[in-house]
Amino acid sequence: MGKQANLYAFPGVDSLAVALRSYVLACQEAGIARHGVFKVGVSGGSLPKTLAAALLADGDDTVKWDRWEVFFADERAVPLDHADSNYALLKAELLDKLPAGTPRPVVHTIDPEYLNDTQELADQYEQTLVRSFASRDSVKLPIFDLLLLGCGPDGHTCSLFPGHELLRETSAWVAPIEDSPKPPPRRITLTLPVVRHSVRIAFVATGAGKQGIMKEIFEEGNGLPCALVNEGTGDRCSWFVDNAAVEGVSYPKRPFSL
Repeated sequence: MGKQANLYAFPGVDSLAVALRSYVLACQEAGIARHGVFKVGVSGGSLPKTLAAALLADGDDTVKWDRWEVFFADERAVPLDHADSNYALLKAELLDKLPAGTPRPVVHTIDPEYLNDTQELADQYEQTLVRSFASRDSVKLPIFDLLLLGCGPDGHTCSLFPGHELLRETSAWVAPIEDSPKPPPRRITLTLPVVRHSVRIAFVATGAGKQGIMKEIFEEGNGLPCALVNEGTGDRCSWFVDNAAVEGVSYPKRPFSL
């Protein structure tokens, strides 16, 4: 049997954030050593707030923000200042809270010019990846240093939903979705092969409300998008959860270490 995803459980969000910080910083250093920058993809939901708790420390210079290139694992087809925008969420929770004088990361947003055409919106964002990760001719898939993802109550991640035809997409890096079961319906998302190709993947899931879906992901799989990521990445994938989210889940929980 191949290596399995790491499941790290913590008493609460505070201790989870400390470990997540260590993990992100290790990924940062590895990325910078590899190619001089840290290429990270983030999702929305509760993740930006947890990320801010992990990374915002007064007078701290271990986060090398000027080396970060931030991409979005998925984004909603809405203006960048819209309440549903993942960029707007990351900006409010993290980017706007960086201390004065802190270097700013490069943040790759969607192009609002194409909001009315999700296919073109996805194609344009894919071209953003191509420019950063090299030409399509030379790279089959982009290799993120780290993807920071959430897990929906139905087991979805990014905008990859259970049973959706997008789970079978094999050629595109970024794909449009017009019928998201969770509003808003129009979005773009990284595809499953891209997610699985990342050097490291970290999921963050907290709260007793996640117990049922965590049990299904880790005990049964059932083709759920989060389970498909686990199965395709092995120990390159790590879950940062609180005890409440995995109470009663029969899966080996590991003590966190780098």
